[in-house]
Amino acid sequence: MLTSFQKMLPLALAALTFGLGPAAADPDLDDLAGSVVANVDGKEIHLPLLSSDYSVRIDGDAAHVELTQTFLNPTRTPLHATYLFPLNQKAAIHAMKMDLDGETVIARIQKKAEAQKTFEAAKAEGKAAALLTQHRPNMFTQDIAHLMPGRPVRITLEYVQHVPKIDGAYELVVPLLVGPRFDGPDLKTDVQLSGTKTDDRIAYDDDIVSVSGTETVSGWQIDRLPAYSPVIGQDAPDEIDPKRVSLDLRLTAPMPVTALWSKTHALDVADEGKVKTIRFAGNKAIDNRDFVLRYELSAEQDVAAGVSAFFDAERGGYFSMLIEPPKLPAEDTIGRRELVFVLDTSGSMSGEPLQASKVFMEEAIKGLRPEDHFRILRFSNTTSQFARGAVKATERNKQRALHFVAGLSADGGTELNRAINTAFDLAPVKETTRIVVFLTDGYIGAERDVIDSIARRIGNARIYAFGVGDAVNRFLLDAMAREGRGYARYVGLGEEARVAAEAFAARLKSPLLTDISIDWNGLKVADQTPARIPDLFEGGAVRLLGRYQAGGKHTAFVNGLVNGRAASLPIEIDLPGTAAAGDQAAKALPLLWAREQIFDKNRAYTIGGSRDRQLEQEITELGLTYALQSRFTSFVAVSEKVANTDPASASQKNVPLPQVSGVSKAAYPSLNLSGSSAPEPEGILGVMMILLALLARFRKQISSRLRTRVARIQRSEVNASDEPALALDRRLPRGLRRDSWWLES
Repeated sequence: MLTSFQKMLPLALAALTFGLGPAAADPDLDDLAGSVVANVDGKEIHLPLLSSDYSVRIDGDAAHVELTQTFLNPTRTPLHATYLFPLNQKAAIHAMKMDLDGETVIARIQKKAEAQKTFEAAKAEGKAAALLTQHRPNMFTQDIAHLMPGRPVRITLEYVQHVPKIDGAYELVVPLLVGPRFDGPDLKTDVQLSGTKTDDRIAYDDDIVSVSGTETVSGWQIDRLPAYSPVIGQDAPDEIDPKRVSLDLRLTAPMPVTALWSKTHALDVADEGKVKTIRFAGNKAIDNRDFVLRYELSAEQDVAAGVSAFFDAERGGYFSMLIEPPKLPAEDTIGRRELVFVLDTSGSMSGEPLQASKVFMEEAIKGLRPEDHFRILRFSNTTSQFARGAVKATERNKQRALHFVAGLSADGGTELNRAINTAFDLAPVKETTRIVVFLTDGYIGAERDVIDSIARRIGNARIYAFGVGDAVNRFLLDAMAREGRGYARYVGLGEEARVAAEAFAARLKSPLLTDISIDWNGLKVADQTPARIPDLFEGGAVRLLGRYQAGGKHTAFVNGLVNGRAASLPIEIDLPGTAAAGDQAAKALPLLWAREQIFDKNRAYTIGGSRDRQLEQEITELGLTYALQSRFTSFVAVSEKVANTDPASASQKNVPLPQVSGVSKAAYPSLNLSGSSAPEPEGILGVMMILLALLARFRKQISSRLRTRVARIQRSEVNASDEPALALDRRLPRGLRRDSWWLES
């Protein structure tokens, strides 16, 4: 039977959470279907509308994308519109144009501050203008000045990106939505933002999206994140705006496509000879989850590396090298492991994301081997652990761990950096390989702190990052895996989540090839990227980009270690020495190389505290030379015509975003679409007085139960075993040659 305290406490907590005053009425869904209406202080405000059309051409493993964003003002007064949207973090954005009233304006690449001044000057003159700003490698805003009533403005972005091979299949990811971001309570800024910092919500301001300048975090100067836009899906079905995003994708493969699928979207696929044409079923989709396409090719050559190249008469040669690991049984590479599982239990993980994480953990725990050790940490605003140290994977400990995971619930903020430091605070178990496994949606704003912590503390450990959700912060999770010499994988939600989680949990394998280096054997190569080659896992590949001056035939060697044993792969290279037409994939190499260089330099700039002026200059020069969007360069387009003869009449509004599929309202701030959920100060004071009175009345009962619980935990706590360490499993076939890889006996 529940005590009086147990009965009253949930009521008091509910009052504290939701406030004591009446909530604003929900928006009318019929109105929202035709246009987007926000409710601000009881007043209805129409917001700018948007449609996005993606034209994708995949040639080889390079994707060429044209993204056309059409903005429309449904009001009778001029607006300045701002759209917060994602792109692939390594997308090489090399062109932008603006179309309005029969005029096409080609955007110019400028230094970021200069582009901002150009845009503001156009606004002051009443001219239509567009400004593209990068806030993170995967987060952008498109600002439109003087969006006039009933006169659409079309912005077209062009970019190229590689289509990587992951787990044996090629994977194209087209991010469609920026998820919410949580900034921890330690974040100090000189701008007061609305929203609470005690749960998994982010700041929101309807009239300010793009905030210029920087903020100081632990002595670092970083770009401020834009405030999040209004969310149209809080109380509305996903079908609220079915005509928002379209896809026209053409896949040209060098060999037949044996399998093609998407777990995120229903597709219509048509065969046109050697070309497959792919569109969303029904032609349109709501942008509330990322689009992921995977495909497999038949009769791929059984080679472990390949090189493509392009020669530019003015700048010299560019090459791309793809390396795959030896095809060895993954079990042959697994030694004794210490697996540290770190689970995100913040508010944005409630519901389907947390359930998918639990499925993953169930399978991962069941798959632990007797010689393994493991730890489990859960984090939100605070971090707690299953045990005080690593425990052996005995059946009893595995059952206790399953019980611990089953009892987890989601609430609070995303203090990921604190969890990372907790994971590395304990020394690793001797004679084991430490593997830190993160399960999170990555909805934080302070990515810099997380990446810096991993870079400083990783040691010889590996990080496997599993993104859970339909619009995960891939930039953060990919960066975590890169710094941790591991890999990132993503589990979408829905009926496939369990299958994906089970499959990923079964693949917690050690890398097949580590400590990779290239012996160019006399070939003069410059500006190789990435400078530090990541480890290779089963079914994966790594791509190197670089420059050369003179063409010709060469033999290079890829060297590495397979479970401690030396391995080498000879590669025959034939590089062109004169300019040629080349295919589309080869022509994109200079842009892809420059974008990879920017990505690498930006990593060094970030981890170095964002103070290295030389790196800043190098990133800027790459952006200006290759006409690429970057942290320090922006595209800006300005019409020659005056669109608004009364510039002061335009007001600033944000293009609304759908709620991320599967993410609860707990991840969002007090939105203007459903009224405020923040309690009044008088309500907080009253509830706190009730809670204090209840605690005083039942203090003896609470104290007794706490002492009993602590004693029970102490009795059941299992410390790491002190048994002698087993020898590392180094079983590999001797004198083996597979896929041209020579393994040292």
